[in-house]
Amino acid sequence: MTARKKSTSKNKAAEIFIPDKLYFRIGEVATLCRLPAYVLRFWETEFPQLKPVKSSTGQRMYRKRDVENVLRIKQLLYEQGFTISGARQHLRSETKSDTTQAAIPFPAHSAAELKHIRQGLREILNLLSTRRTG
Repeated sequence: MTARKKSTSKNKAAEIFIPDKLYFRIGEVATLCRLPAYVLRFWETEFPQLKPVKSSTGQRMYRKRDVENVLRIKQLLYEQGFTISGARQHLRSETKSDTTQAAIPFPAHSAAELKHIRQGLREILNLLSTRRTG
């Protein structure tokens, strides 16, 4: 029975819909994530991944990525039983593995393809410069 409760709580965390907005106030994040605002403020001191920007009035403004990080931290601490330092280390290792995977180089172009691209860019530049002077 406890396993069933855990699986439903994981589903609830996955089901949280984050609205498509640029910024969220701390109260909105607290409501979305079902956490008190003081917990969010404390987590900001413990997790370098949480860095909400401050508005001109000093209000914390969370981005969507910050809200996703809050949900991830909540999952690690409340559902998976990590300590704060353990969760911090786990997040660090996740970001390291993400950056190594994301560092895929751009597709290599042959010299002929690059020459063709440069020629096309020169033609565009010539068209634009003749419009200015003409």
